[in-house]
Amino acid sequence: MALKNKVQLITYADSLGGDLKALNAVLTRHFVDVFEGGVHILPPFPSSGDRGFAPMTYFEIEPAFGTWEDMKTIGETFAIAVDLMVNHISQRSGYFQDFLKKGRNSEYADYFLTLDKIWPDGEPVKADLDKVALRRDVPYSEFTVEETGEKERVWTTFGASDPSEQIDLDVHSPAVQEMFRDVLTRFAQNGVRMVRLDAVGYVLKKPGTSCFCLEPEMYDYISGVKEITDALQIDILPEVHANIEIQYRLARRGIWIYDFIMPYLMLDTMIFKRHNKLYQYLENRPENQFVTLDCHDGIPVKPDLDGVIDEADALAVTDTCLERGARITRILSESQKGRNGFDVHQIVCTYYEALGCDDDAYLAARAIQFFVPGIPQVYYVGMLAGRNDTKRADQTGDNREMNRHNYTLEEVDAAVETAVVQRLMVLARFRNSHPAFDGTFETVACPEDQVCLRWTLGGDSCTLHVDLGICKSHIISVTGGKEEKIVV
Repeated sequence: MALKNKVQLITYADSLGGDLKALNAVLTRHFVDVFEGGVHILPPFPSSGDRGFAPMTYFEIEPAFGTWEDMKTIGETFAIAVDLMVNHISQRSGYFQDFLKKGRNSEYADYFLTLDKIWPDGEPVKADLDKVALRRDVPYSEFTVEETGEKERVWTTFGASDPSEQIDLDVHSPAVQEMFRDVLTRFAQNGVRMVRLDAVGYVLKKPGTSCFCLEPEMYDYISGVKEITDALQIDILPEVHANIEIQYRLARRGIWIYDFIMPYLMLDTMIFKRHNKLYQYLENRPENQFVTLDCHDGIPVKPDLDGVIDEADALAVTDTCLERGARITRILSESQKGRNGFDVHQIVCTYYEALGCDDDAYLAARAIQFFVPGIPQVYYVGMLAGRNDTKRADQTGDNREMNRHNYTLEEVDAAVETAVVQRLMVLARFRNSHPAFDGTFETVACPEDQVCLRWTLGGDSCTLHVDLGICKSHIISVTGGKEEKIVV
């Protein structure tokens, strides 16, 4: 497969200059040796909402962004990853529009989870609904069929509107399975080398359950997708916001997972100036992970860190971030809330702001991220040490937009010249080039207000030292018998 043990970028198609051609220009001008691990382009397909996550089709690129040829051009230099929303598709897709017109007479009727596929008479059972891990007030929407006037209720896990813009797909339907096979083939033909299975934890629905990360069925589903992608030489990365044990069971099956624990633990480490929780986490953590600090949503708290965090500490971390300008999203399901009603789902903030816009603290956090085993993934706003876009969040009513600023080419050029971004680029190049990162990792004993991480391969090594008290960091690099101290 194409995965490299080097730094990867994640960005929207239009967030670094406005379209794919501009993105390629930015990447080739500034970041060829920074993002040697490739670029994950968040959904570049025609979409009716949710910043691309309500796709109308996967067979085209949104014309405002460019074409498949533009994607292939980027892929000539950078390995490309894209998203496949295996759980849902847009209400305005041709598939669902045909269903809205013809109802059960539509050739696409079986694509969707009408409620009679969940309950035989199509009537929701309150006791079952009470157990569902909700992402909206109720997990279904009602529509009127144009030709018959009949009412149809279909499962809709996500969506702020009513009825929802995002219609859940029936992944058991042979027609849906064939559509996904065709989509993945199109991806492979156009140079895509990795696919993130977005919202895969929600694809399976069963009455009387949470309808979230059902075991073992979810593993069987992902394994089935992997059989297809392996044949196409595409890696997969399931996106699962679930407790750590579910993530680890995926990892033990040889599947890449996201490290959604690290973003919060890094804040805990930097805010409380102690390494004990970080070190404890690193003891038994699988290495086949994508290591993140920031992303297009928020910094995960619940349910990702259930069983990992102390809720009193989590409240203190959340309060610190709120003081620094963050906002939060909350858990809706009572069954998913913690003791005393703790309901923080995600902290919404740029990571630079979450660390108080302190360059040294920010570089220390990135250095630790780059030294933790796995593939480091850097969100584009984080790469440019971006600030909260509160204006955009207020205009759209979506707090996640605080961390989704669209940069002009001039803004990119200006950000790249700042000291903090220059230092981050040096750090990324070091992570890409040092041979020891293909060797053996260890945490090194040190005082609790310090972090010391080491990689060794033969006679080569690199050791990161972070003084959490003053947020100063340096690396001791040994290659070919030569020792060098690098100030982060």
